[in-house]
Amino acid sequence: MNLKLSVKLIVDALMSLCLFLLMGYQLWGNFAHEWIGTGMFVLFITHHLLNRKWYRGIFSGRLTKRRVCAIVLNILLISDMILLALSGITMSNHVFTFLDIRGHTGTARIIHFIASYWGFILMSVHIGMHWGMISGIIKKHAGLTCKSDTTKAAVKTVSAIIAVYGVYAFCKRDFLTYMLGRTSFVFFDFSEPAVLFYADYLAITATCIYLTYHALKKLKQEGKKNENQRQKRI
Repeated sequence: MNLKLSVKLIVDALMSLCLFLLMGYQLWGNFAHEWIGTGMFVLFITHHLLNRKWYRGIFSGRLTKRRVCAIVLNILLISDMILLALSGITMSNHVFTFLDIRGHTGTARIIHFIASYWGFILMSVHIGMHWGMISGIIKKHAGLTCKSDTTKAAVKTVSAIIAVYGVYAFCKRDFLTYMLGRTSFVFFDFSEPAVLFYADYLAITATCIYLTYHALKKLKQEGKKNENQRQKRI
């Protein structure tokens, strides 16, 4: 693995870690939340600088369905992160107090609240779009192989079970309620162990990865089928 790819993976891993810590706001408090959020935004900018080549070629070549999905997803993610950053700075009580911003904190809080849940889902889908590459790197460097049909079937079964549980966790954690802004307060059970809280959020991420990965796989198969039919007609 070359140095640039290693740096990219480290940045992405740290960004994912920050995302999970930020979703557990009540576990860490406002001071830590602001600093972790600031760190994540810096990592987000770094991520895009490291992948700036993708943006230079955004409209070159064929605009396949997968590329269109990737473009739309990136636009939504960038917009969401900007909203999170601006609303977070407006509400800041620690990191950005030197800016002396006053007013509109109520609106900023609502925007920050809704954008955080959308951001979590969008980031999870983004990971899903690159899961083939990520899993390939993990398998290669961890020495993992799935040569037997039994092993492959077991992996697929476990993945499906986790994905189904993720749907349950999505409903249990009222994600849709928060994403649609139907409430501005999160119910948080302080008696619940943190490991169970994060297990549910990991399952939700796993569901997004699972659905995105298989949706893109189907798009790729359809693309090949259409291309073969086109070649036959020529």
